[in-house]
Amino acid sequence: MPASSAAPVPAPESLRVASGDGHDAQLLLASAANSGPFGLLWLPALGVSARKYRHFAAALAERGCPVALHEWRGHESSNRRAARGCDWGYAELLRDVAASRAALVAAFPDRRWILGGHSLGAQLAALALARDPADYAGYLLVGSGHPWWRTFPGWHKAGLLVAPVWFRALAALCGYFPGERTGFAGREARGVMQDWAASARSGDYRPARVDFDAEARLRDLELPALALRLRSDAYAPPASLEHLLAKLPRLQLRRDTIGDDEFSGGRAGHFDWMREPEPVARRVMEWLAGMR
Repeated sequence: MPASSAAPVPAPESLRVASGDGHDAQLLLASAANSGPFGLLWLPALGVSARKYRHFAAALAERGCPVALHEWRGHESSNRRAARGCDWGYAELLRDVAASRAALVAAFPDRRWILGGHSLGAQLAALALARDPADYAGYLLVGSGHPWWRTFPGWHKAGLLVAPVWFRALAALCGYFPGERTGFAGREARGVMQDWAASARSGDYRPARVDFDAEARLRDLELPALALRLRSDAYAPPASLEHLLAKLPRLQLRRDTIGDDEFSGGRAGHFDWMREPEPVARRVMEWLAGMR
């Protein structure tokens, strides 16, 4: 049969990603019919599964940007579950992100990948960029900031002083962090919560077992970036975002704030946008259009 008459090969809906230490998980894909040169590798918030971002991925794909939704170790399609005898931290999560990126490059060799994330996902995206700065074409933050306790107002500040101690103690007692019982995150590894607690307490990123100086590498990052703040996001107040961005002074940064009136529910909250992602998707596509 002549090549011109062959049926097109359908785009895969997911890729199975192996990290090299026995861990693997599914990378969910949202393909775009008329895609441009860029795709987005997306990192979820702490305790949130990849599939929760399917509406966001679809909104971008419909506009021409394919999306790959990374699954955190320990959640849904991951073959690991946090337990006393099964632990990991940011170092392992960063290796998992690199494995997802490698799988995407193998499957789509002509595409340039933006790395982005929500909440802790955007923080870990920054660390992944610091780890492998040449691997990505840009950086996208949505509803994120650094968890340093000094950047939060009122009672949130007091809570973030107490939370690291409480979380570490609870994780040590249970062998993992039972976030589904506390109302914060999901079932998380002790090491992840220890790394999170250390950054919340100190204001710096110095995760255990990471073999590079994250703070120094962040200061040297030079690439296009878009930071989107949600007006009513109590989990990422303005000072928290500014503290994170101050660690990245050489970004070619564009920023915007999404107001409450852009959502039918009347609130631009930390998770509300996931159900109604069009205001975020529109800004992302406008930013990408300027990068072509």
